[in-house]
Amino acid sequence: MKPVAIFRHARSEGPGYFATYLERRSIPWHLVAVDQGERLPRDARRFSGLALMGGPMSVNDEALPWIAPLLELVRDAVRKDLPVLGHCLGGQLMAKAFGGAVRASPVKEIGWGEVRVSDNEPAREWLGELQCFESFHWHGETFSIPPGGTRVLENANCANQAFALGRHFGMQCHVEMTGELIRSWVRGGAGEIAAGRASPGVQRPEEIERDLEARLEALHRVADRIYDRWCEGLARG
Repeated sequence: MKPVAIFRHARSEGPGYFATYLERRSIPWHLVAVDQGERLPRDARRFSGLALMGGPMSVNDEALPWIAPLLELVRDAVRKDLPVLGHCLGGQLMAKAFGGAVRASPVKEIGWGEVRVSDNEPAREWLGELQCFESFHWHGETFSIPPGGTRVLENANCANQAFALGRHFGMQCHVEMTGELIRSWVRGGAGEIAAGRASPGVQRPEEIERDLEARLEALHRVADRIYDRWCEGLARG
């Protein structure tokens, strides 16, 4: 099998649990370090699928030279029937590539929060009979559901927490988190957390790190469902 391409847009926002998931199933993967200036591949057929991670930048920042080529690579993957998976910024990139919009979110979210599974067939295809779960969040922007896509996750702070479009799945929330990632983000984002205290979606550091291992264990069970479904679409040639 060709490797899954994982696009890292910030050194602090690596693949986390997603890499663990792939390795446990002997699925090869290749890191494309966009944050280090690595040149983007031009042909999506080099890979069995594309996975886009998070990052602090905006997809609307036209000064970033890699945004436009990455959007085109996502569209190339779709044309060639290769699955695309997006986490937070990655979900926003997917939405924009598919014709949606990315704008400021009404409520900034940092920390843990419940996410509801939408009542529709695509949501059930991806998440079975699951009705809600606690996910991790860190975002100030959000995406619209692109043409042809269906909302599959939502919550009170952000209506569009995830969308499905065929074999493609774009998330605003973070199911790939590990304890190491969360502790690192809390340390590095202390100023952002303090500045966002007025938002009902921003938690204090001690709230974020409370019962961390149990929360992550539950989150990873949900991630397994999503990743299982997504990996069914990987190119096997």
